Amino acid sequence: MSNELKLLSTKVTAGTMTRREFMSKAAALGVTAAVASTMLADAAYAAGPVKGGTFRMGIQGGESTNSQDPATWSSDVPIAGGYVWGETLVYPGPNGLEPKVAESWEGSNEAKTWRFKIREGITFSNGAAVTAEDVLATMQRHSNEDSKSGALGIMKGIGSMRADGDVFELSLAVGNADLPFLMSDYHLIIQPNGGFDDPAAAIGTGLYTLETDEPGVRMTFKKNPNHWAANEMGHYDTVELIALNDATARTAALQSGQIDSMSRVEPKIAKLLGRAPNIELQTTSGRGHYVFIAHVDTAPFDNNELRLALKHALNRQEMVDKILQGFGSIGNDTPINEAYPLFDDTIPQRSFDLEKAAAHYKASGHDGSPIILRTADGAFPGAVDAAALFQQTCQAAGIPLEIKREPNDGYWDNVWNVQPYCASYWSGRPVQDQMYSSAYLSTADWNDTRWKRPEFDAMLLEARAELDEGKRKEIYSKMGRMLNEEGGVMVPMFNDFVDAISTEVQGWETNPNGAQMYWHAFAKTWKA
Repeated sequence: MSNELKLLSTKVTAGTMTRREFMSKAAALGVTAAVASTMLADAAYAAGPVKGGTFRMGIQGGESTNSQDPATWSSDVPIAGGYVWGETLVYPGPNGLEPKVAESWEGSNEAKTWRFKIREGITFSNGAAVTAEDVLATMQRHSNEDSKSGALGIMKGIGSMRADGDVFELSLAVGNADLPFLMSDYHLIIQPNGGFDDPAAAIGTGLYTLETDEPGVRMTFKKNPNHWAANEMGHYDTVELIALNDATARTAALQSGQIDSMSRVEPKIAKLLGRAPNIELQTTSGRGHYVFIAHVDTAPFDNNELRLALKHALNRQEMVDKILQGFGSIGNDTPINEAYPLFDDTIPQRSFDLEKAAAHYKASGHDGSPIILRTADGAFPGAVDAAALFQQTCQAAGIPLEIKREPNDGYWDNVWNVQPYCASYWSGRPVQDQMYSSAYLSTADWNDTRWKRPEFDAMLLEARAELDEGKRKEIYSKMGRMLNEEGGVMVPMFNDFVDAISTEVQGWETNPNGAQMYWHAFAKTWKA
């Protein structure tokens, strides 16, 4: 039987038999779909990547206000599209940092000086050579207060920068052993003259070049034959990114063959979808987390007793069971979980306790007026249902939580980081320093809880300079406990990244940093 299947699988690889026909014949021979799929994958890998065709991604998080300016990116569609046409100095791969625009890097002087050597011969999509001056200008733009860049927080610790021949050099007042990870932030796509001339021109060093852009609808790309790794990655001729904010629409598009992959599979249908013909479910545990964020400088959320009341009213396990359907784990009101290298598992897990919630609410002295939580389907998969569960438990504790459902279009511009209490998500970051710098440093542009604590900022700087991992872990533990006890972030759950792909797609690998192989499925997969 195995020899017969091997022969059939070679026909699929050669293109003389469709995958559907193979699966049907395998089933007739009594072979399970899982075993048959594994055989096809093995045959595909043995044959090597197949060149050509179009890869179509269905992604949630597209808005009519989306721009190609990396400084503005805050949702999945522009981030995913940006990685198609552009690259950062380094990239957070599944096993650590990978070289991109920089072919190598090194730190010295107690991690206060970092030098990134620019890849030899690398060019932008307009044909111009990439220089260290372009890298310098990129970093200057994203450290400029006027840019309002989402990377502004992580750029704050940099003292000086310069271009030295083919080397970009950073000097820090305080050493940072994790500095290279900060340079992987997706806002820091390297652009000609840093993007000062035209930040939304979509000129980068990516595997593909942008052909059409309909904000909030679709983007199309064609292969860049001059890319430095064109023979090793980017096997498709063209890539298409389709914004499908509605989960039902994304699922239908995948099932009908209109797209080849989709992000944010709704957990409530994930297992069922994984059993559908010609579809494979891809799940990855990582650092992503779903949150309810409160502005700690805005009434009534400037009262920590009220924040503690809301935190104790969260039934985290119920949300993991009912919203994530088990595709994730409970949160603990900090953005850090065991996926981080210096996670502290001794921080006490906050309990779901209606008596404590009621006691803290009473101690807050709140006047009983409605506490408005804003949410939308696009905030995270199941966000509206999660808010409804939260409302029920709050009511049981006597907390007057009221849900306001917002439209998906404009949510990330008009609600998140604007309204004082809303549902949101973070995909996480490779290391604690980057996560804290992006969202909890007082000066971070994306400080979406308005958390401003000088002592927290001081500990962040102290941790950066501490090269002893044990001591750095102790500092991060203190920071985590502070956020847990006083912060405005409420983390009910850490989500698995749940993607679904056509069984034609080969070469998939998991990446704990985000969905769709952290937006590099287009670069590393191919169709068998």
